[in-house]
Amino acid sequence: MSDQPRRPRTLNDARTEAEAAFKKMTRKEPEAAPKANVAPGVKEQVSLRIDQGVLEFFRAGGPGWQDRINEALRKAAGK
Repeated sequence: MSDQPRRPRTLNDARTEAEAAFKKMTRKEPEAAPKANVAPGVKEQVSLRIDQGVLEFFRAGGPGWQDRINEALRKAAGK
C-alpha cells in the first residue's frame, strides 16, 4: 500500500465511471420481428370508435357500409 493521499474525484471522473457502469447494465432490446407479408385484400378485425353521425351516414346506404368506410379510409390514406 502506498501512503499517497487519494486524489479527489472530478466531475469528469464520476461521469466516466457512471457511463461505463450504465453501459454494462443496459442492453439493446431486440428489434421487433417483421410482420408477416399478407396477401392483398386480407382484412383484419379491429375495434374503432366512430362518431354516431358518420356511422349513420354509412349505414344509411344499406349493406356494405363497412366496405364503404374502408374505401373512404383508403382514399384518405392516399392508397
